[in-house]
Amino acid sequence: MLRILLLEEAPDRSRPVADTLEQLGHTIVGSLRDIAQLVAQTRRLPPDAIIVVTRSPGDAPLEALRAITQSVPRPILIFSDDPGRERIVAAVHAGASAYVVGPLTSERLAPVLDAAIARFEQLQAARAEADAAKAQLGERKLVERAKGILMKSRKLSEDDAYRAMRKQAMDHKVKLTEVARQIIAVADLLG
Repeated sequence: MLRILLLEEAPDRSRPVADTLEQLGHTIVGSLRDIAQLVAQTRRLPPDAIIVVTRSPGDAPLEALRAITQSVPRPILIFSDDPGRERIVAAVHAGASAYVVGPLTSERLAPVLDAAIARFEQLQAARAEADAAKAQLGERKLVERAKGILMKSRKLSEDDAYRAMRKQAMDHKVKLTEVARQIIAVADLLG
């Protein structure tokens, strides 16, 4: 079951959440009332999910959620009384995986939690894929630049420049991008 960190800005609404989580077999690893502790406790306790119970998520909680999303991403569920589009959009931009408005029933909590976690995992996978694509593009640019340097300085064809770099990488058991970095560094040094 899940380890949950609970931020209770509206404690009168959070008791049903805490009780339901425990009935579902989840563990509440921390129950906070002070938003200033949220980021530190998320790092210290590494919860599987964060649940925020609030009347309306203000700027301070949203900044804390944004910091968590950037440094230690977790599924974040917000239970709020505020149906305002501006607050919902701000919460989603801060990293909320779910934003639930209105009375919270125990029957709704489990499916909302499951959906939020699934959405978070989907978003994390998409981010990882985008990061990998960016890294691959960056590596490709390095190789292309190094090839261009070899083609110009040694009067090689594109294929010959690539083969020379590949041979160097294999001979020294390093990645092609490392050879490319070395070629670029030497070219920059020689100016």
